[in-house]
Amino acid sequence: MTERTIDLDPGLRGWRSRKIHVRAYRWYATVSLDRDGYLSATDSSDRDDRLPAAYTEAVDRAREACMDRIRYDGCPGEFAWGSGPTWIPLFVPFPHVDAAVEALRTAELDHDYSGLHTLAERLALPVDGWLAPGQRELVRGVDFASPPAVFLRFLRRKAKEQGVRLNGRATAGSVWVRPTLSPVEKQEREAHPERYPGWVDRWTGYAEPDGAPARPPVGGRVHRLSHGAVPVRFRAVGSPSRGDCPCGMDLHARGEDDDRHATHHVQWALGVPVPRNLAWWGGLAVVTTRSPIAWRKLVSRVARMPQRENHYDFSSWSHLDAPEATPGDVRAYLLKANQRVVGYLVSSDRGRHARWDLARGSRYGERDDTLRPCIDLIWVADTHRRRGTGARLVRTLADDFGCQVADVSWSVPISEAGQRLARRLSPQGVWVNTPQDP
Repeated sequence: MTERTIDLDPGLRGWRSRKIHVRAYRWYATVSLDRDGYLSATDSSDRDDRLPAAYTEAVDRAREACMDRIRYDGCPGEFAWGSGPTWIPLFVPFPHVDAAVEALRTAELDHDYSGLHTLAERLALPVDGWLAPGQRELVRGVDFASPPAVFLRFLRRKAKEQGVRLNGRATAGSVWVRPTLSPVEKQEREAHPERYPGWVDRWTGYAEPDGAPARPPVGGRVHRLSHGAVPVRFRAVGSPSRGDCPCGMDLHARGEDDDRHATHHVQWALGVPVPRNLAWWGGLAVVTTRSPIAWRKLVSRVARMPQRENHYDFSSWSHLDAPEATPGDVRAYLLKANQRVVGYLVSSDRGRHARWDLARGSRYGERDDTLRPCIDLIWVADTHRRRGTGARLVRTLADDFGCQVADVSWSVPISEAGQRLARRLSPQGVWVNTPQDP
């Protein structure tokens, strides 16, 4: 199938015309309605950019049916699209591309959405029947057409959307299923019906009829170890108070945010993994704003750890464009352990400093305009804290510049942890950078 573009407004050829783009991929084709130029060329005072509710509903229904059919046919990937009136994409199986083009054309020009509904009905799958309660064997060629392993993977996905445990097994020519609903999922959906509109419990209390088919056993395995077991009881109690995890994320994140929290927390605690495409020969790497982009991207990932933990508005590293020289030679020091970045220090060379006695907490004392390396931010992974990791980074910075540790300057304000580190390294006081008179 070749790519093609269909103009819907012959009198407005060019960028002002509404267009339907068709593009082929491995498992499916995209049929997309492009309204961007058309809306831009229309007088904003006379137009309504919003799609009619019936239009949106028909597109969503057709898109969902198409994606289900593509996954049912074996596509293992995910789909991504944006919402809005300027670009309306459909992911369509190849035999239905022409029908999808005509359905979008009539919906856009004639406000006739029956074509989209017809496409959805033609591609609809009997998912409700497949996930009905009770154990049964679904036979390939009779109940479904795709390979059993592919079909079982599709059914597991649809069962998860309904909160159902499938308890399925694929054989050479069939799939055995026994959908059940756990008390946890039942309680969740009944407690929050607004999150699951249209959901109906069809599984609780279901009893297998006499003469129901029995699933053949698989050798070497003991089956029905939960047969006759007493269900676990649940009690409604007050949950712990909300708050932030020490890593900086919400303790009570749910769904996708919960996965993001777990990933972020592991990196905050153990360090950020080093990409495999980076050849890292020593224990510490010095990355500048002129380093290869892979290194600068790694610094940006590490910089998100202290930004999230301390709720900073801005990241301490933003040099992700073309390599460039920066005033003060901005650079980052990355300390590696167990193939993870466990220490991070970002620094630049500056003048205008003042002496500060941390022990007494007095006002700034002696002034100095000597060029010194200045610590903008320092961060250590949680499991490596209080082990001298921060001190090692500061000493490396001083050695790299060619000065003593006591001559290193610090950016203000200095956190409590930073003050403890500074006092330990320079008990007689530290230099702080003062770009303006304090």
